[in-house]
Amino acid sequence: MRLFSTILAVAVICLAPTAGWCQLVPFFQDFEGLDQADPSALTADGWLVFANVFTPSGGYLYGYGPFPAPNGGPAFCGIDLGQGGLEQGEQQLVVYSDYNNTDHAVGNLIEANTFQEQMIGADDVGSTWLFQFDAKRGNIEGDSSALAFFKTLDPNAGYALTNFITVDMTSVSDTWNGYLLSIHIDPSLVGQILQFGFANVATNYEGSGVFYDNVDFVNLDDQCPDDEDDDS
Repeated sequence: MRLFSTILAVAVICLAPTAGWCQLVPFFQDFEGLDQADPSALTADGWLVFANVFTPSGGYLYGYGPFPAPNGGPAFCGIDLGQGGLEQGEQQLVVYSDYNNTDHAVGNLIEANTFQEQMIGADDVGSTWLFQFDAKRGNIEGDSSALAFFKTLDPNAGYALTNFITVDMTSVSDTWNGYLLSIHIDPSLVGQILQFGFANVATNYEGSGVFYDNVDFVNLDDQCPDDEDDDS
């Protein structure tokens, strides 16, 4: 079941304003300031979703998205209440499968992705970025699997996947713990899309939920490589 695709359709590029010399910009979300009752809350915060579907033996069938991330309902993700500890507050992100997809009923594997994305610029070369977050187990069950990821995709090569850095979230504890991934930006990545987020694979309508909070995308050195030369 732990099948996560390297086949991705064309992604919508959501760019945040540049800061300093970097095109990549830090992102932090603890979900406390978002309206849990607003179905567009995650969309307004820049979250996207994408799904890939496979046969039970792993053959690729089709993909769909990217779409603005929903907040609640049977597909992909939502803001939940009351799952946090002292460091997570009242509101958290829960990520799960697309249960609107009826291929669940025939045993096909639904890979559901919930993520942020930015474009890598020339001035990002040499920087190292961290993706940090808290997580705890939701209703993930059966053969469902989950992970967190960095992905880079090359628009000039058919959106080929050039990096896929992951941490397995399938067996996370039912108490909150912190997790960390890192990616170093080298010259080959200029002009590519950087995604960071969460995914799961599920079928037969099995539970797949994992809770996340304190999502933090940050430059390891807290500065862009060229900032040291900027006297302005």
